[in-house]
Amino acid sequence: MRRTSRSVLIFVALIAAVVAAIAYTGYRRDLDAARLRVAGRSQIAITPCGPIEYAIAGKGPPILVVHGSGGGFDQGLLIAEDLVRQGYQAIAMSRFGYLRTPLPRDGSPAAQADAHVCLLDALKLGRVAVLGASAGAPSSLEMAIRYPDRVSALILLVPAAYLPGAAGAGASPPPGLELIFSTALKWDFPFWLASRVARKTLTRAMLGTPPELLEQASVADRERLSNLLDSVLPVSARRLGLINDARVTSNLQRFELERIRAPTLLISAQDDLYGTYERAKYTAGEIPGARFVGFPSGGHLLVGRQAESTAAILSLLR
Repeated sequence: MRRTSRSVLIFVALIAAVVAAIAYTGYRRDLDAARLRVAGRSQIAITPCGPIEYAIAGKGPPILVVHGSGGGFDQGLLIAEDLVRQGYQAIAMSRFGYLRTPLPRDGSPAAQADAHVCLLDALKLGRVAVLGASAGAPSSLEMAIRYPDRVSALILLVPAAYLPGAAGAGASPPPGLELIFSTALKWDFPFWLASRVARKTLTRAMLGTPPELLEQASVADRERLSNLLDSVLPVSARRLGLINDARVTSNLQRFELERIRAPTLLISAQDDLYGTYERAKYTAGEIPGARFVGFPSGGHLLVGRQAESTAAILSLLR
């Protein structure tokens, strides 16, 4: 009996070792692919605000794309794909703490806005449209307030914005995000494993989108969501930015919204698990002439709302 039990344990250990080896092989393959995906696609601008990583796609009127949490220039390019196809040029930077842009001592929205303008100066660009997504909204708002002559239009998608009366007045993270920050986001392997075995959990907790929306979503929407989730790898190169974003978005103060003069559009969905709907609605009401487009569903990634959102953005830009 004892010999049989020992044989079973050895067999189980062997199976576990084989599974672990297969998993690690898949992890190394996907991590190498993720690193290859961002390698060589960006440049570094040396500016008075420090080195800033950026990439440019398309030709036409320029749009500065300010990515959200977990991003980098690569997420910005994904966000702007439809606009590039419509004849616009996307200038996508990596914000503080993401990929090759270091996190300075001051990572505030105001300091980030200064860095956005530093990048425009380095690229010899004057006025541009600014598209801020999610945690990219605070610095986009600050840029429109502090540098009105550099912002021709302001678009905020599912914005992390101040809301009077909200706890800490900052964005509300979905349940479980704190656990993900303290575990899966510390290293590449835990996040990779979670993205393979708990994709629905990450979709809800990290992407702020009810996973059931994907059951009726188009192939294009499912592919877009999958690409955005996969683009978080390598997470180790984005962790400082994620931590800074968490600090910023959970302790937002009221912006001087009445000072914004650029034509402004805000878009959100009622079932966004980050709670940006009311924040976007409030912000639009405080900016002179701003337009708010609210959808009953779509989550934080505006699943099923891509065409409508793009049409609204193009209407503003044109």
